Amino acid sequence: MRHLRFLEYADQVARAGSIRKAAEHLNVTASAVNRRILDLEEELGTQLFERRPRGVALTAAGELFVRYIREQLSDVDLMKSQIEDLKGLRRGTVRIACSQALALDFLPTQVARFRARFPLVQFDVRVLDHERAMAELAAYEVDLVLVFRPPYLPNFRPLMSVEQRLVALMAQDHPLASRPTLRLRDCAAYPVALPERSIGGRQLLEQVLGRGNLRFNVVAQSNSFEFLRNLSIRDKVISFQIRIGTSGIEAAGLAVRDIDDRDVPRGDLVFGQLHGRSLPVAASRFSEQIVEALLAMRAEKVA
Repeated sequence: MRHLRFLEYADQVARAGSIRKAAEHLNVTASAVNRRILDLEEELGTQLFERRPRGVALTAAGELFVRYIREQLSDVDLMKSQIEDLKGLRRGTVRIACSQALALDFLPTQVARFRARFPLVQFDVRVLDHERAMAELAAYEVDLVLVFRPPYLPNFRPLMSVEQRLVALMAQDHPLASRPTLRLRDCAAYPVALPERSIGGRQLLEQVLGRGNLRFNVVAQSNSFEFLRNLSIRDKVISFQIRIGTSGIEAAGLAVRDIDDRDVPRGDLVFGQLHGRSLPVAASRFSEQIVEALLAMRAEKVA
């Protein structure tokens, strides 16, 4: 793009009103600047600068040409900025907070898919309950959140949401594993292990239980879904989480059974960012991928 350098020569001469001063600013010789100006004038067939004893002044043609130069240089700056954005995509960092259910399969799959295209992009993934995730978003600690039943945040901008149903997890030889769909009263007859109360699925379950006379025999609770899964296998207890977090776990010896919608309403898994915030390039591109994945998930449910 050497021709842009020559346009900058003319722009600097116009700004300085002197070939010598422009040359000093450009860190080249005055004769080199003068030669480029003469070349431009010869190419355009008109004089751009009026030579005077104490410098130069733009002619009418020169004023038109310098205006054109500055428009071109402005476009070049925009183009350079966009190129830098592409560089940022290659080496950027995506900061995202997610619910535990997303950390088991969905989000690792999406990160691996994205990094296959952009291997130098890094990820800062924070697995948090929905309230802490939204607090970190509000504090600009993360750029994106993917959480189940997020609490209200005034400047939150949802990008996509997908309904999720609560499911029961149990050993494949559990007495209830033979049924395709379960009622909560069925589960109440067996020991259960629950996520801690900060987890969205647990809160949804508590709301339902609080409205009726049903009581669970809770033998354990934990903030770790991995612990609850393993306990379900080893101690024949029933645990609960949302459907998206159960991909592939049947191979680990667990059965996944839907809870009847009459007992527990579905909740929304929500993906979003702060309203009005311009995301870093890598985060913006990753958010597009997540939206596409959630749209595909929604389409599969409709089908």
